[in-house]
Amino acid sequence: MDKNIFKLTHLKELCQQYNFSPSKQYGQNFLVNLGIVEKIVKAAELNMDDLVIEVGPGFGVLTFALAEQVNKVFAVEIERKLEKYWVENKPSNVEIIWGNALRKLPVISYQLSTDVSTKSPFIDHGSLITDHQSYKIIANLPYQITSQILRAILELPNKPSLIVVMVQKEVARRICAEPGEMSLLAVSVQYYGQPEIVDFVTKGNFWPAPKVDSAILRVRLLPPHPRAPLLGQERGDEEQFFKFARAGFAQKRKQLWRNLSEGLKLDKEKVKTVIREVMGDEKVRAEELVVEEWKRIIHSLD
Repeated sequence: MDKNIFKLTHLKELCQQYNFSPSKQYGQNFLVNLGIVEKIVKAAELNMDDLVIEVGPGFGVLTFALAEQVNKVFAVEIERKLEKYWVENKPSNVEIIWGNALRKLPVISYQLSTDVSTKSPFIDHGSLITDHQSYKIIANLPYQITSQILRAILELPNKPSLIVVMVQKEVARRICAEPGEMSLLAVSVQYYGQPEIVDFVTKGNFWPAPKVDSAILRVRLLPPHPRAPLLGQERGDEEQFFKFARAGFAQKRKQLWRNLSEGLKLDKEKVKTVIREVMGDEKVRAEELVVEEWKRIIHSLD
């Protein structure tokens, strides 16, 4: 890996050479600290058999580091101005998937084809990742679509075994919240995996510098719901869980029983009874429940 890519002067030269400037629309803030990249790579626990999907490679600060330690990297990039750069600099085990990650990620099968007019490789979703193939997602995520990207990843039929992403510091804290500070985002991520903050990263480690500090977030994906088999492992159970969770968080100031009974048209006395049996008090609010408690309540009300 050419370490010049971490120098601001070199990055600016690349921008000029390829007629490119970081886009606020796409949330392009490039890491300029090799040490932070090394922390991300270490957190991902990589080996040479790994297949990795990256979102937003940019000039490849993270991509080149990943390529040195894994079997294959599929990097989803929306900015077509960088196409010539990647044609000239792409390692042999890296494939660039051009397009919006929110649209590309949900399609687990990929199909490799070639655009005859430009002779550049394209991956149009068809068969790179099979239904049972293990892979990891590692990325410096665009901040404005962090929640949508995480949701898209966590709803994939074939989920990654590990997610390591750079996100806003406060978003990472919300995701790792404990009872009393839970949110729909925290419940959603913790339903699928075990999140942890690896390290905090100050805004001065990026160019252009964002307005807020960041954090390296690692999520270890769980096998299909082993912690509480009350709802089974079917897609319908997953949909039921989030139907209840969305209703429970619909109006934060209201107690959980009221949100559930009003939002889902359930008998309020039955809802109160079930919540009291699970939580010991029917006056709790949604932010006080962990995933297992949600499952017990839903199982009793379903």
